[in-house]
Amino acid sequence: MKLNIFNNEGEVLDALAQYFVNVANEAIAAKGKFSVALSGGNSPKKLYELLASTTYADSVAWDKVYFFFGDERNVPQTDKDSNYLMAKKALFDPLLIDPANVYPVDTTLNPADAAKKYENEIVEFFDEEELSFDLVLLGLGDNSHTASLFPFTPVLHDRIPGVKEVFLQDQQVYRITLNAPLINEASHIAFLVYGEGKAIAVHHVLEDDEDIEEYPAQLIEPIVGEIEWFLDEAAAAMLKDK
Repeated sequence: MKLNIFNNEGEVLDALAQYFVNVANEAIAAKGKFSVALSGGNSPKKLYELLASTTYADSVAWDKVYFFFGDERNVPQTDKDSNYLMAKKALFDPLLIDPANVYPVDTTLNPADAAKKYENEIVEFFDEEELSFDLVLLGLGDNSHTASLFPFTPVLHDRIPGVKEVFLQDQQVYRITLNAPLINEASHIAFLVYGEGKAIAVHHVLEDDEDIEEYPAQLIEPIVGEIEWFLDEAAAAMLKDK
């Protein structure tokens, strides 16, 4: 694991954008394509807008990039809370990404069927290869969740790579998520975390004793790949070992 700690949000986003470009270009050079699982939320939205800006737009052969989602809310793709819609507006549309290169979760299905269909699409994409994304982008919630791996949910105990539906009792909503075994197959995993509101969660995940029920992001430990954290000073403020 590598910690990358920067002075502020802007430096964090720029460093992760450069990392994204480097990993993408290495994958494309090696095998002609790059597969990435995107994160939802406000922090990655800024990353996607940066990647689509004039600074980075010409740095990647985007027609060789294939986009998946680490998790999705159980809402229509036109809903304001849809991770797909956010990425479409921030990244896909500005870069004129071919819809054939984008794999959204089919939220017209019931959550269990949507999860199963998405898992099948991932298996079909990788064909005979390992189910290993070149890059998985992750965020971190205040409650130490990542993707839709929430505290005290059954998906935390999965042992086989796959996609699952997750019911959040407190919100009475479903989400669909890659499980930890599938995320951990990735070649590269990058956490994007900034702001003082994340400092306690960062400390719990990186420095507290293992307790996956309380701190699900502790489950993210790549099998053979690498994991990097992109933090600002505020998010890293409670870490003892930097």
